[in-house]
Amino acid sequence: AAAEPPLRWEPRCRQQLRHLQDGARIAARLPPRLEGRWVSTGCEVRPGPEFLTRSYLFYTNRLFKAYQFYYWDPSCRDPSYSLVIKGKLRLRQASWITRGATEADYHLHKVGIVFHSQKAMREVAARINQTSGEGCRGFLPPGRSWAPGALYELLSAKTERDCTAALGFAMHELSLVRVEQHYQPLLQPQQSGSQLVEELYLGDIHTDWDERLHYRPTGYQRPMQSAVHHVHPCPACGIIYRADEHHPPILPARAQLPMQLSGSWVSTHCEVRPAVLFLTRYFIFHGNNHTWEGYYYHYSDPLCQQPTFTIYASGNYTQGIPSSKVRGGTELAFKVTQARVTPMDQVTVMMLNSSEPGSCGLTSSWRAGVEQDITPSNGCLALGIKLPHTEYELFKMEQDPEDRSLLYVGERPTDGSSPDSPEKRPTSYQAPLIQCAGASEEFSNYVSLKYSGRKYANGNEALKPLPVAFLLFVALLFLRWD
Repeated sequence: AAAEPPLRWEPRCRQQLRHLQDGARIAARLPPRLEGRWVSTGCEVRPGPEFLTRSYLFYTNRLFKAYQFYYWDPSCRDPSYSLVIKGKLRLRQASWITRGATEADYHLHKVGIVFHSQKAMREVAARINQTSGEGCRGFLPPGRSWAPGALYELLSAKTERDCTAALGFAMHELSLVRVEQHYQPLLQPQQSGSQLVEELYLGDIHTDWDERLHYRPTGYQRPMQSAVHHVHPCPACGIIYRADEHHPPILPARAQLPMQLSGSWVSTHCEVRPAVLFLTRYFIFHGNNHTWEGYYYHYSDPLCQQPTFTIYASGNYTQGIPSSKVRGGTELAFKVTQARVTPMDQVTVMMLNSSEPGSCGLTSSWRAGVEQDITPSNGCLALGIKLPHTEYELFKMEQDPEDRSLLYVGERPTDGSSPDSPEKRPTSYQAPLIQCAGASEEFSNYVSLKYSGRKYANGNEALKPLPVAFLLFVALLFLRWD
């Protein structure tokens, strides 16, 4: 048994969490098969913030051609510039750091840029001229007028010229690859059966701009989907598929949703975080008194089937205000005042029982499957939880093509720290949560669950990476399991 969410289980929430545990629905290809085109399924937000869509084409001879389309706005309707990237990718061995992923080497042959306005040309040229070396200072002479459709070379392997650093550009995302397959039930009432969906997970982008050029990923970005085998409906997929550097995709207009947190929200996938964390999340927001409860179910595997520990946390949150830095986002502050931990395997039990006396619950009292309150010990040092604790958050709400409400919570800092000051507030988002119960369906009873998970301080909690010794211990266990 796992820690128990404070709900008389609303059926949709129970169904969604059980669905996430059904690993048989997902198959991961090892080594992954990349041939074909992969596209974004919507407007993506990277730290900064940067708003973009992606379209990557992999050939059978290991060459690739990738488009990255950048925008001024979070709806991806106002293009700034497009990059066309050509190179070669070589898949290597399975990653021993990020279980389920494949490591890869890539080599860039060319990177070109097409500007979609005089403003974009002026801004990019100024950045390159100011921050690049001698070989790039004259990339574009001051006052050069914008030529629609003109392609300017940023990087060339032949001439050894590389002027991409000023844009914060790197393709390190290609160094970590995972392809998942699952089947989506056909939506039309007159049809039965299901259709194949293929998703491509590439390495995450560091949340610190200064680190992104050197960072080697251990987590993933929002997945791209196969242009042939994607979730239906996907209004953005066809638009992005047909686009090129001269004709950037303009995504359909979407209504801005007000921030209405009340109700229950749950993960849509088994999620991966940097530092080898796999988890699912489940939140209940009580809008009437601005309190929240969160469950973080942690696992040791990328299908979220092997539970390691569960964390329950609760506290209160502030009224949201529109973000001045990330258009479309809402800024909130979350206070964590209470937390409980349930270890679910012997590795976690051993780690907690060997922690410094008084730093994590009652000394040497941890047992598998037994929840313990860590509020009296002001958190749990071994898990990086400090109580009480305030985090400065970024939220966003959207609707998916099936009109279901989605909640995006700010991305955790890649270095494992906590957004415990306004300056560290996120500028990008984690994978979305889906609403599984409205405000009128909130309850306060306990019910047992048969899944657990891992936790990485998602939008509301203070978790840092597990101690290195523990991660190495777990890595050794993985080697034995495999």
